[in-house]
Amino acid sequence: MPDLMRSPFDTFAEETKSATSPEAGPVTTAVILPASGWTAISRGLRGRCPRCGEARLFGRFLKPIPRCVRCDQDWTHQQADDFPAYVSIFVTGHLMAPLIIALARDADLSVSAMVAIVLPLAILLMIGLLQPAKGVIIAVQWWFGMHGFQKERPGQSPDDAEA
Repeated sequence: MPDLMRSPFDTFAEETKSATSPEAGPVTTAVILPASGWTAISRGLRGRCPRCGEARLFGRFLKPIPRCVRCDQDWTHQQADDFPAYVSIFVTGHLMAPLIIALARDADLSVSAMVAIVLPLAILLMIGLLQPAKGVIIAVQWWFGMHGFQKERPGQSPDDAEA
């Protein structure tokens, strides 16, 4: 009989603990580094580890995991800060502007009806874009070796990465 008191988040927390516990050690297998920055960015956009592309990047909505359970990449160096919120607001504004203009010009709506349509949609877009924006920013920081990340490229030996 299934345990109805457990959530998918409990399973993720147990996987993270077991994969990074001192007894088990991190799972380290051959990691296929992204061929380009765009690949790393698309992985971050999907909420996946930009380095290996297989493990989750976020433990909670906006909190990145400390270490990747697949490739053992340390994500504590990231410094996205408020930039994902700025990106989310910027993109939302550019997506909403044509809609607002079209509604004001073509539809005969009252101000309250316009607010009832536009405000919830804008809030949903901003919140929905926060995690992908943060994933992209973390991927860009990792790809370019910013804020303590080590710059890695496919085919590069570990000695070359330190130089």
